[in-house]
Amino acid sequence: MSKESGDRHARPHRWRRCAAALLLFLTGCGQLPPTSAVVIPPVPGGAARIWIYRNDYQYEPRDTPYVWLNGWITGVIQPNAAFYRDVPPAQYTVTVDSYGVAYPHQFAEFNLGTGQEAFVKILSMREKVGGGESRASRTIFFSQLFPADAARPAIAGTPFYGSM
Repeated sequence: MSKESGDRHARPHRWRRCAAALLLFLTGCGQLPPTSAVVIPPVPGGAARIWIYRNDYQYEPRDTPYVWLNGWITGVIQPNAAFYRDVPPAQYTVTVDSYGVAYPHQFAEFNLGTGQEAFVKILSMREKVGGGESRASRTIFFSQLFPADAARPAIAGTPFYGSM
């Protein structure tokens, strides 16, 4: 078999591999389902659940900061996203990577008992810094506890990013 005939047979095989890789890549880029379309299991026995969500609008920053539960990274909050974590009942502080801690009560603090759910909304604010031609802005994030009756409808249409 000559080298030339071997290359001819390899080309279609390479093409199929590239097409398959492209297809896998594109299916991974699909939009996530809204939270309302996902079957969410009940809170496990002996645990509590913390929902983290963000409903951004057109002019909100596109930053994706880490979210921390009691000093431990629990996830990254995407713009217009929701996720939850099942946790042991305890006192929690939900912080978000932010350009400094600029305000009192910037981050949510609450107690959770067995079987309870907390809904924490991530909010942001752009702050202008500098003067003259060197003006820039930075994003300050907040976490705020929201009541379930306000949070559930806000989460329903938000893409679901999973649980742990």
